[in-house]
Amino acid sequence: MKTKIADLEFEPLLSAEAIEERIKAIGIQISNDYKHVVPVFIGVLNGSFLFIADLIKQIEIPCEITFTKLASYYGGTKSTLKIRDDIDFSMDIKGRDVVVIEDIVDTGNTAHYLLEKLRIKQPASIKLCSLLLKPKALLKKIDELKYVGFEIENEFVVGYGLDYKEMGRNLKDIYKRVK
Repeated sequence: MKTKIADLEFEPLLSAEAIEERIKAIGIQISNDYKHVVPVFIGVLNGSFLFIADLIKQIEIPCEITFTKLASYYGGTKSTLKIRDDIDFSMDIKGRDVVVIEDIVDTGNTAHYLLEKLRIKQPASIKLCSLLLKPKALLKKIDELKYVGFEIENEFVVGYGLDYKEMGRNLKDIYKRVK
């Protein structure tokens, strides 16, 4: 079923059920990988808020959570490649194992920016978990990208936290733009 958000039309790409099942699997994998430490999860707002909430419910080990807020889309359908750093986190991560939670990695520019920023704080390790990955859009290799929910084509998507002009985040499914 197609849906309209602002001036664009979208069609289903990933169902809420498929998203839920994949998040359960990622939660099990992260819980196993970090069973001997207390990782710090850093959610990248705004887009990851639903993903991190659902993922954290699947984590079966002690952990801590903090947030940062970055943006590169500014309401459009393409990354501007300019990072707006709106909110920094205050937690000391020196010597800690960090897992960054992103909604989507497309060009890799935002992830690269954040990973560089985190390295300065000297964590023991940094891994990146992204619900969505657009491999064909990547401009920069990201060695820290360990957990990926779904690889998708280089299409503009909304729903499940992702927005177009700040709308559509509340959709349970993920939709792609109708061309």
